Amino acid sequence: MSEAALAKVEEVDVRMQWGIKIPMRDGVQLNATLYLPRDHHEPSPVIFTLTPYIGQTYHHFATYFAERKLPFLTVDVRGRGDSEGTFRPFIQEARDGHDIVEWLARQPYCNGKVAMWGGSYAGYNQWATAREAPPHLATIVPVASAYISVDFPMLNNTVGCYVMQWLTYVSGRTAQDKVFWDSPQFWNRIFQRWYESGAPFEKLDDQIGNPSAIFQEWISHPEQGGYWDQYNPSSEEYSRLQFPILTITGSYDGDQPGALKHYREHLRYAAKEADLQHYLVIGPWDHGGTRIPKTEIGGIKVGPESLVDLPKLHLQWYAWTMQAGDKPAFLKKRVTYYVMVADRWRYADTLDAITDHFDAYYLSASGNSADVLHSGFLDLRVPVTASVSRYVYDPKDISGAAFEASNDFSYTDQRLVYRLVGKQVVYHSSPCERDTEISGFFKLRAWLSIDQPDTDFEANVYEVGLDGKSVWLSSDRIRARYRESLREANLIQTTDPLLYDFDRFTFISRVLKQGSRLRLVIGPVNSIHAQRNFNSGGVVAKESIQDARPVEVKLFHGREHPSVLHVPIGRPCSSDEPSAPATALISTLPPSAGSSTYA
Repeated sequence: MSEAALAKVEEVDVRMQWGIKIPMRDGVQLNATLYLPRDHHEPSPVIFTLTPYIGQTYHHFATYFAERKLPFLTVDVRGRGDSEGTFRPFIQEARDGHDIVEWLARQPYCNGKVAMWGGSYAGYNQWATAREAPPHLATIVPVASAYISVDFPMLNNTVGCYVMQWLTYVSGRTAQDKVFWDSPQFWNRIFQRWYESGAPFEKLDDQIGNPSAIFQEWISHPEQGGYWDQYNPSSEEYSRLQFPILTITGSYDGDQPGALKHYREHLRYAAKEADLQHYLVIGPWDHGGTRIPKTEIGGIKVGPESLVDLPKLHLQWYAWTMQAGDKPAFLKKRVTYYVMVADRWRYADTLDAITDHFDAYYLSASGNSADVLHSGFLDLRVPVTASVSRYVYDPKDISGAAFEASNDFSYTDQRLVYRLVGKQVVYHSSPCERDTEISGFFKLRAWLSIDQPDTDFEANVYEVGLDGKSVWLSSDRIRARYRESLREANLIQTTDPLLYDFDRFTFISRVLKQGSRLRLVIGPVNSIHAQRNFNSGGVVAKESIQDARPVEVKLFHGREHPSVLHVPIGRPCSSDEPSAPATALISTLPPSAGSSTYA
């Protein structure tokens, strides 16, 4: 369903009421716009979205649902748009969401059943609202939902410059979308200037020209712990959730780690009945595609079956959970996932059941594995001979900044991999003997040594086709001081090899064609888009170029130190496996649809 289709009506059958004030428990009033079906005479379920991006952003979605007999409200979070109060990202939404639900349940157009809609920030605040257990919340559909501290504003305790781009987006009360959506090169140049200056990460907001108390507060808590725990549901709060939930994310959704963290935590603590009511859909989508799918994601082409009519799926879900309608036909089992290249949807009872088994590919090297053209190997046999691959990461090396800033890279772009000879290690597998479905989560166990107290590692997995073209599949990163726990720093005090478990790769489902190879690249996090670790072991946000220390990284292979990539192999297809086309296909896909929903 495109924005054009959402807006296309023969006759407007919606009554809009602008400027509704919803009172919160502390006296603050939030601003809302109500979209009512014109012939709405009997109370019915009501949907709302709570957004920092100003309610009018979702006008077309609101009219879509209202024209289909569901009253819909767009509500500005406190401190944004025409809502009163002070905006503090994420932390304020739980109580406010609860109060909105209970206020709506008392309105004459509502029958006491309230649901939520939205993705990214508006996916997160569905979980935040649910943790407050408002009695009239009937269902949530969290889409691309952040889990605070897991994928935003940091990933595995590392922070990206995008945080300040986003905080600029939601600065003040009015829309800052023109600034946020300016060309990638606009923001790239800003980040390049900061990167090349060698200034500490804590100065980024000043260099952007938007000093931010929230930014400073966030980076003053660099690891998991009590500060971040307050943003997300507790185990007890997850266990209390008894209503149906539909989680939606994508293989290339930047908030996939958060969406799946919420999903797993709920299933971990929920009662069995609630477990059975939680459904999951993982499409071949990027962040915006979880609202409006497209057939190309960062240079990757996907088939027409991927184009699910997601607004229609929402409608069917709301009808099933609140209006005694039929269960959506698309949800054949509790987990629905799309297999790229095969262009088909598959189904499983659990997320883990998607993977049939793991193939173990052992890392080995001869020659210069720091060169992509003379790489190491991914072998199904344990290497008999011990060997070591190595690279050097020098935080003072800014030679790639201008190249990175002047290019808008895609998931099929190999230029950075080829440029970083000597600054990473690369491994390739033998060609696939047959078409092979990779479905699930990669895992990498690597024996690494460093000669400094700290550094950042990133592992990326690619498919390389017979034509030499590559497709990025998944990645994970580790800051060395947090190799044992994200909740406690432990600086490295030895040059002996230590075991690093990269076990937070993102989900991927794709068929590798016969003749394709896997490529594994391990290297530093050294980018204009990321907080730079200067390797000295100090507070990373406060370190500057004066603290920089080059680090030599060694990766060990062999029987004594077996470094191994575990590759998730999908289940074989059976003749009785349910299969069906997508709910509906999308005819037009405007770039603006759903675009202002990034967290």
